[in-house]
Amino acid sequence: MTPSFEKVQQLLKRLPGLGYRSAERVAMHLLIERPQDLKPLLEALEDASQHLQRCVECGNMAEEELCHICQNPQRDARVICLVEHVPDLMAIERSSAFRGRYHVLFGKLSPLHQVGPEDLNLQTLPQRLERDQVEEVVLALSNDVEGEATCHYIQEAILDPAGVTVTRIGFGLPSGGGVTMADSSTLRSALESRRSYQ
Repeated sequence: MTPSFEKVQQLLKRLPGLGYRSAERVAMHLLIERPQDLKPLLEALEDASQHLQRCVECGNMAEEELCHICQNPQRDARVICLVEHVPDLMAIERSSAFRGRYHVLFGKLSPLHQVGPEDLNLQTLPQRLERDQVEEVVLALSNDVEGEATCHYIQEAILDPAGVTVTRIGFGLPSGGGVTMADSSTLRSALESRRSYQ
């Protein structure tokens, strides 16, 4: 490989979800096989870098001060869903199952990685709870030790003093998935998240 190609590949490899082979394929595609795709991509990235920012209210992607969800008067401001990252918010939005608003934490507590409460987007949450008279906070964080620790901290330090109802999303078997193929943690979550069958 040439030095310039190698540099592009190394930078692409830093992106989430791209390993050595994937980065090599993307670099080859853009630089050798379809160079006409490169200029529009660079222009789109440049444009996005100048216009995209974090919503000052919830942390979602926005091109103005507030994102389209926080600007929407039809969204219920009294129900807030806490998520770790913007892609989590996008996944919930695609489901069309939630009509409240969001709060993006940008991570979860992780003593191992030196991530404490001050590193998460928690500073504005108490003000939102009071100002919008929030009635329910839905904790939609990962079903792992760090996610559970983060939920526990938020509930104890922020939500309980505010007198807000706290709910946790259920975790269980994916649609079309069988019991036999599920791991014990998934099965435990599925059983604990069970509800009445209509």
